[in-house]
Amino acid sequence: MKFLADENIDRQIVDALRGEGYDVIYIPETSPGIDDDKVLKLANDNTAILITSDKDFGELVFRRKLVNSGVILIRLHGCSIKEKQILIRDFIINHSSKIENSFSVITKENIRIRNRVE
Repeated sequence: MKFLADENIDRQIVDALRGEGYDVIYIPETSPGIDDDKVLKLANDNTAILITSDKDFGELVFRRKLVNSGVILIRLHGCSIKEKQILIRDFIINHSSKIENSFSVITKENIRIRNRVE
């Protein structure tokens, strides 16, 4: 499973995912400053699931109906980096069969997965 981490995702999270063996493209390393449309296109071109904390991707996926390989929206305000690493890793491990082509939201209290976003 391949991921594309938006530039609003902490480097430590990217490093932790890579440490778990996941292939992660990180926008600050490859294309810093690109707009959201280009981020989503880059994720699609690489068949990668986008990890972001930018709610604007909901607009792109649902209102504008842009095709995507999957989006994980991180809403973990107030969590430490370590907590975020654990929550994201556990989410991926426990829901890997459901997150491709889906729009997922992770909060401290809840996980929502809207399947088959096309």
